[in-house]
Order: sequence, then structure tokens, then C-alpha cells
Amino acid sequence: MEKKFKRAIGLEGILFLILICAAGFWIGRTMGVTNMFNTIMRTAHQLLLNTVWFLLAIMVLAGAAGAIMGEFGVIAIFQRLLSPLMKPVYDLPGAAALGLITTYLSDNPAIIPLAREKEFKRYFKKYQIPALTNLGTCFGMGLIVTTFMIGQKSPSGENFVVAALIGNVGAIIGGIVSVRLMLIGTKKYYGKEEWVIAERDADDSYLNRREVRAGNIGRRTLEALLEGGKTGVDMGLSIIPGVICICSLVFLLTSGPSENGTYTGAAFEGIGVFGWIGTKLSFILKPLFGFQSGQAIAFPITSLGAVGAAIGLVPGFLAKGLIGGNEIAVFTAIGMCWSGYLSTHVGMMDALGCRELTGRAIGSHTIGGLCGGVAAHFIYILIR
Repeated sequence: MEKKFKRAIGLEGILFLILICAAGFWIGRTMGVTNMFNTIMRTAHQLLLNTVWFLLAIMVLAGAAGAIMGEFGVIAIFQRLLSPLMKPVYDLPGAAALGLITTYLSDNPAIIPLAREKEFKRYFKKYQIPALTNLGTCFGMGLIVTTFMIGQKSPSGENFVVAALIGNVGAIIGGIVSVRLMLIGTKKYYGKEEWVIAERDADDSYLNRREVRAGNIGRRTLEALLEGGKTGVDMGLSIIPGVICICSLVFLLTSGPSENGTYTGAAFEGIGVFGWIGTKLSFILKPLFGFQSGQAIAFPITSLGAVGAAIGLVPGFLAKGLIGGNEIAVFTAIGMCWSGYLSTHVGMMDALGCRELTGRAIGSHTIGGLCGGVAAHFIYILIR
């Protein structure tokens, strides 16, 4: 990427210093300076021990599962089954189903390598290519988010399998809204008729072949499991900064003092800003998402930047009895549909050569994620 330079000392640095000092003074005055630093360090430590390693284990298993399904053609089977749905539902060619599956099994940018393949691109018209960013992001980290939610246990013993599956349906609905809104803009920008590749070879279909590893079935199985697991390790390690930094900040702004009403410097204490905001917005959050507590707003806010960090909030919310099955459904839908899109959309659009449409992609996806969460809430009400 092209490097940018600014003056070493300027207004930006002065304003940032003032902002940091003001925030530190405000939080320190509320909690006590010593308690503030103790809480931050202990929260980060607990997140590393109890959340990050759990997520890492899930990602290793999910990576291995995705690799072995790809190795033995399961993904290709799903792709063939889903292809007839893509045109009427998303206004995309059937080949786009392959991108949907790969991102569900991994993360948002997994669709980019496909979009660079000539044999993949020749099925697309120019106006459809930018929408791959929205499509891939709707399902990014879907398997990991769903598995994590299913694995959670409520203090009341509530099972969250159905809630997580409802969340997947909500994410699909949000994805349809996001992609369709995006295509409205891209049709105006590119027109409806021009193909990405004018000369398309219909005899050599990218979707009718797949690359496999060398060796017998046993060797291919082991290599797929190990390589997929290694991919999961890489993804798991990559979320550590987001989980620790973002979740620590979110808990600091979400939680309140200890049970006796005082600050002790323990992990997960905070000043309750998000709870206050959620209370003020409860007239919107309650009918749209059905949140029991205003603090639940922390999950969608965190999902904007990193869904790996957002799901790290869930065990704490459950332990405090702040959320239930409805929230798990809504969190799954929003977590999948947004999946940290503010941190990936710019790079993905740039990789597709559609930088000028980045704002359109972000706006469409914001609306899509909200629609997915609302849909999950009402579906949960109807089913439960």
C-alpha cells in the first residue's frame, strides 16, 4: 500500500493527547486510578486465559473441518446444490455460492482469491464483482461464530442450538439485503450488460474440477486435517490483539462496579457507559432486537470492528444473566453479517479494484446487518 506522511507534530497529535488525558481522568476519577489499571490488566489476563484459548481451539477444529471437506469434494457438492438459488436470491451467478461457502468456513477475505481467478470471474458481469465483498462478509467466520454460540451454557441450562441456527437464517436475510442494495449502486456505475471477461470458454469450467493433495486417502486426510488446523491456528493468533484490546475497552465501558457497589480493581469492572446508552436507546433496542439489558448493545458495536472480539463478550453476559436465547440468535445474525466489516471492507474493495465504491459497500452492509438482527429476533419469537 502507498505510504502516507504527515507532519511529525501537528493538531492531530495534540487533540489525541487531550482526548486520551480527558478519558483517563474521567475513568480514573470514577474508579480510582489504581483500580482502573488493575481492572484493565486483570480483564486482559482473564480474556487471554478463558476466551482466547477457547476460540483458538474452535478455530483449529473449524479449519480442519473446512480443509477436509474441501479435499474430498463436500464443498463442491454444497456448491452445486446452492447454485440454483444464487441468481433469484442474490442476483449473482451460481459460482458465487463457492465464495459463500469458503467465507463461512473461514473469514471475509477468503472470497478474494476466488475473485482473482479468471475461470471464476468469467461467470460475472462487471456490476456483480463489487458485491462479492458484501456477500463474503455476510458469512465470514460463520462456522466459528455458530460453533461458539452453540457451545455456550446458560446459568439456567438453556440450550442455544436453535438460537444459533436462527441467527444463521437472520444472517442470510441480512446478506440478501446488503447484496441487493449494493447491486443497485453498481448497476448504475457499471451498467447491466458488460461482462468481466468478454471471451468466456464454456468448455473448461472452473466449477467442474478441484485441486487435491497427492497420495492415498489416509495421507490426504492427515495433510488436510493438519494444514486446515494450522490455518485455524493462524486465524486464532490473529484475533488475540482484537479480543484483548477491544474487549478490555468494551468491558471497561460496559460493566459496573463490583456486587457491593464499590470498585476493587477486579477483572471486568467498568463505568457502565454502554449500559447507560443502551437504557436511553431501549425504546429502539427492545422492539427491534428484544435485548433484555441495554449492555447487550456492546456486542453489535464490537462486531463492527472484530467479531472475534465481540463473541468474547458473550460468556460474561451469560454469567451475569444479561442475555438469553433471543440475544444469542441476534448476536449470531449480526456477528456473522457484520463480522468486523469496518476493518475488512476497505482492503477487500481495494483488492477487487473497486475502491471508489467502498462507501456504498459499507452503507449497504450496515443496513443489511441491522436487518439480519431484526429478522433473527422476530423469527426467534415465532419459533420459541
